[in-house]
This record gives sequence, structure tokens and C-alpha cells, in this order.
Amino acid sequence: MPYIQPLLNPALNKKRAYQLRYHPEQARLWQSPHRFNVVPAGRRSGKTEIVGKRKLILRAMAPPSLGGSPYDEGNYFLAAPTFNQVKRIYWNDIKKLIPKEFVDSKSESDLWIRLINQNTIWLMGLDKPERMEGFPWDGGVIDEIGNVKPDAWESNIRPALSDRGGWCDFIGVPEGRNHYYELDLLARTDKTGEWGHYHWISADILPENEINAARATMDELTFLQEYEASFINFSGRAYYAFDDKRNCRKLSHLYNPTRPLLLMFDFNVSPGVAAIGQHIQYNRDDKFISTALFDEVWIKRFSNTERVCDKIIAEYGKRHLGPVVCYGDATGGSGGSAKILGSDWEIIGKKLRRQWGSNVKFRVRRANPRERDRINSVNSLLYSANKQVKLYVDPGKCPNIVRDLEGVILLEGGSGEIDKKSTPMLTHLSDAVGYYAEREFPLRRAHIRDLKI
Repeated sequence: MPYIQPLLNPALNKKRAYQLRYHPEQARLWQSPHRFNVVPAGRRSGKTEIVGKRKLILRAMAPPSLGGSPYDEGNYFLAAPTFNQVKRIYWNDIKKLIPKEFVDSKSESDLWIRLINQNTIWLMGLDKPERMEGFPWDGGVIDEIGNVKPDAWESNIRPALSDRGGWCDFIGVPEGRNHYYELDLLARTDKTGEWGHYHWISADILPENEINAARATMDELTFLQEYEASFINFSGRAYYAFDDKRNCRKLSHLYNPTRPLLLMFDFNVSPGVAAIGQHIQYNRDDKFISTALFDEVWIKRFSNTERVCDKIIAEYGKRHLGPVVCYGDATGGSGGSAKILGSDWEIIGKKLRRQWGSNVKFRVRRANPRERDRINSVNSLLYSANKQVKLYVDPGKCPNIVRDLEGVILLEGGSGEIDKKSTPMLTHLSDAVGYYAEREFPLRRAHIRDLKI
């Protein structure tokens, strides 16, 4: 594509198309001769800006002699796992990058822009990949390909490119060894010349202090996946960062009745569970940096949320004076003042407030995070990439939490999903801890723009 300058193209809106820092692998990708390009690259390292936004827009704007569509009406797509996701990532920037004089019409509801050369850019959600069918496509970009349905490429997208010999670029951070890994392997071993492979890490683009901050808040495997775009084989133990010699110690003596008591719930009947702990280490700004799990509730059979709360109140009701903070599964119900207090949460609220009144607080997301994000957050607390321990467990008081952290396994051949069927009595306490870990220590994302010169 010789008509596109790697750093700055005057065809784009100059107010938005800021100049980019030169990177040799990105420049090689920019000039790729391949029809299909697989681009695993680290978080916030420029792949979406370069491929998903600038390359696709310039292809749609270009005349046939410079690589544009040879047809009277060309069609280009920008796709992500869901419609809301593709809208959030692309829509506003696409409108800003295309000069107004080059726009013929657009739809704010259906997310398409028709250019004055009669080529159209469509934003597509691939939660229903059959939406791709029925259109002759000249080319497109699939973002976060690791989260797209595994058979979408072969069943829906690849056939839709056949009529016009359309091209496609696949970008995103790896998601374990799933279908994205298979595409990456295909691109790296291709002998036909149809597939290209391009890879770079976040440290090539982001400042050193941002990379160091990510290392401090992520476990090693997650850091390698997110910031170095490595296809990690998440198999075996879910909580691989847990080590009894490193993470286990006596903690009950550290309980402070005036500090917030942390209650972590996962709603279940057999067993009924809750993990109990406190923040134990603070920096000079009185911000917590470590967590101690020094107690648990584990009722083997015929439990319910009320019985779990009764056990907590029996142990801490008379002696705890400080705040009580609740974490857990958002699907316990809906409604209530915080829009999370329904069924189980309503029971918890009534029971605990009867004892502690307004000291009871809820830290529950409106919707549950991805399972993989919960697991990664726990592993990052157990042992981060820069070798910090931020989560400790008392094995004498919390034997079932220890069993979970040692025994929960992942689905064979999956991309990091828990195998709940093989160990039905496990997973519940570690799930409860995971809701807490993801809520208080979500994986750090670099939300900075460091591509400007």
C-alpha cells in the first residue's frame, strides 16, 4: 500500500490524525503484501489506531489505482465481539478521522458511513456473526479476535470475502490458546504468501513507568499475555500463583475490630460459603496494599444465604465495631437501592444491617466480570510479576479456601475457563474471593495516549 505514509497521511483529518512514533514492525505491517494479517500485540501499543482506524479508512477512501475497491460501491467492515464494543472503540474516532468533505451520509443508529466515492464503512458486532453474510466485502478488520465466536471466521466471515477476494486483518491481545492461537500459528507457518504475521510488545510503545506499574499489579502469566502478547497455555491449576509456603501464615491475631471487615459471598446450597478477611498492610497514605483471609464459612449441605449470615453474625456480631463491606456474585438478584439488592443480596442486607446498621456497605458490580478476569486478579494478588505478595490465607482457619486455591483446575484445551464439573465441591470459595479481588484490584489497563510526538 505505497499510497499510505506510515506516520502521517494528509488525506485524514489533521486535527485527529496526530503524528505517530516510528516502529519498524508497525511500518512492516503498514506495507504488508498479504491478504490476511494476524497481529497479536500488547495492550495500548497502537494496533487499533494503525490497523483498525487509519489503514481501513484510507483503503475505503482510496481510488482503485491506489488499492481501493475496484467496484462501484465498495464495502469495508470494522468488527468486534459485540455491537456496543465496536461502537465504543471505533465510532467517534472514525467520524473524527474522516474529513467532513469526504462524507456523503452516515447512520448513527446502524453505524455506517458512506463516502463520496460511494464506498461504505460498516461497524459490526460479531455476537451474531451471520450479520456478515449477504454482503460482498472488499476488506475489513476484526478487533479482539480472541473473544469472537470460534467458528465465526470459517463459517461466516471468510465465505463473505470470497466474491471480491476481500482482505482481513485480525488484531487483539491473545486469550489463551484458543482459535486466535490457531490463526496465529497458521500465519506464522503459512507457505502460500496469503497470510502475514506481525508482533510487538507494549514496552516498545508505552513508557517504562507504565510497564513497571503493570508488572506490580499482574501475575507473570497475565502480564506476558496482556503486555507482551504471548499465547499462554492456561492449563492445570486455575490459581497457579498460589504457594502455601509463600501465601499461608497464621493471621487471626491480626484481626482489628475497628477496621473494615470484608465478607465475600458466592451463592450456593451445597456448600454454603463466605470468605472473611481484612486489609492488613497500609502505605503512608493509609491505602491498603495487602489482604488477609483469616476466616471462612463452609456449610457442606442444605445451606442458604440466611444460614451463612447467621454464622458470620455469631462469630463477629458482638465484637466487630467497624464497617462491614460485602462482595460477591452480582446475579444474586436485582433491584433495591443499589440496583444489586435482590433475592440473596436483600437477605444479606436485612440480616447484617439488623446487627451492624449503616456500617454495612456493598461493593458489588452491576454485572459479573469475566471469569478469566477474576482468576487473573486473584493470581496477581497471590504473586505479581514483580514478585510481590498481596494476598495471604490462614490455613488453620481457612482450610477450604486453601483447598480451592490448590485444587481448582481449568478446562482442558480451553482459554482459561474453570472446570466446575470435575470438582463440584470446590470453586465456590475461590469464586467469592475472585469477586473481591476483581472489584478492588482489577487488572490495570494503560489508558494513556503515548503515540503522539
